[in-house]
Amino acid sequence: MMPRSPSRHREGLWGALRPWRAIGAMSLLAALAFGLEAARAQAPAPPQYPDWSGQWRVQGGNRWDPTKPAGRDQDAPLTPEYLGIFEASLADQAIGGPGNDPRYSCLPTGMPRMMTALTPMEFVVTPSTTFMLFENAMPRRVYTDGRAWPKYLEPAFVGYSIGKWIDDDGDGRYDMLEIETRNLKGPRAFEASGLPLHRDNQTVVMERIYLNKANKNILFDEITTIDNALTRPWTVTKSYRREYNPFWYENNCTENNPHIFIGREGYFISADGNLMPIKKDQAPPDLKYFKRPR
Repeated sequence: MMPRSPSRHREGLWGALRPWRAIGAMSLLAALAFGLEAARAQAPAPPQYPDWSGQWRVQGGNRWDPTKPAGRDQDAPLTPEYLGIFEASLADQAIGGPGNDPRYSCLPTGMPRMMTALTPMEFVVTPSTTFMLFENAMPRRVYTDGRAWPKYLEPAFVGYSIGKWIDDDGDGRYDMLEIETRNLKGPRAFEASGLPLHRDNQTVVMERIYLNKANKNILFDEITTIDNALTRPWTVTKSYRREYNPFWYENNCTENNPHIFIGREGYFISADGNLMPIKKDQAPPDLKYFKRPR
């Protein structure tokens, strides 16, 4: 038998490797595309978009409507059923319980509560997507590329947000971002008092975000919540102050969180690792699956 020529040997070898070369090329292209998208996200916003750079800190504290005290004084337009749920939450918190606040066990705040932004947030503006990054919450993606609502998507605490940029004063530069958010899951509440949203999670949140024309270091977010726990749409306006030279902290709720739920009851882990009650005369958890000492 005649030995194969080097050229034919190489051709056979490359032929065998050709599928792997294709896979490698696709992987390289995917990596390049990811890097390009990351670079775009980090690049300054195009000139027709507003400058929302820097760090933004909420003004008004941990209240849903920052113009009113938390709790009953929020005067939320709740249905009778959800007013009862709210009153039960306040009563439970008055004796040390978590009430209706899911954040007690470090669940995500979700929309719309995450826009209270108790820890700082940051905006990254690109033509197709505006990103909202938080120290203590999942990021939000607001799609501004003209897409339609997905036919089916797994619900999420942050929901699914579609936005539209508006040139409010006709100067050729966008001034306002209008957003609609749907496809939410729960449990969620408006604030730490346990001010409730409906369990059906059919919430729709409408927002209008824009800079204060008199002070470019103040940002407003007009938030309208449409929810079946409410008798009417409820609109509040949040404001945020800009910091140009920020320091970003890691803020992880689950780190050193001493609160724990067993069944439907909340308990507390003491500094020495023992389980403690949070309410007077609270019953211990059911230990039927544990061998009890004699």
